[in-house]
Amino acid sequence: MRPQRARIIVLPASMPVLKSHARLQFDPVRGAWALLSPEKVFWPDEVSLDILKLCDGTRPVAAIIRLLAEQYDAPEEDIGADVETFLQEWADRFLVAL
Repeated sequence: MRPQRARIIVLPASMPVLKSHARLQFDPVRGAWALLSPEKVFWPDEVSLDILKLCDGTRPVAAIIRLLAEQYDAPEEDIGADVETFLQEWADRFLVAL
């Protein structure tokens, strides 16, 4: 029987960073950004890319939400849950560390 990994939950104080095996790279042929990980390539949309670019381990989730709210001229309350959900999904995929 294989032990299960404990799920890490996104909190406002979490400091997200891309895992060491994942990196963002611009593909000039497609004119788009890709998130590369072993044997997988993800093509994030514009909003996802903006979130991922802020995942550098230097700012908490609350600060990322605040920056995106300013960038998109949207209330933090409106986008906060979406940002946290996005980060949780990517953490569950082992692409973002918290």
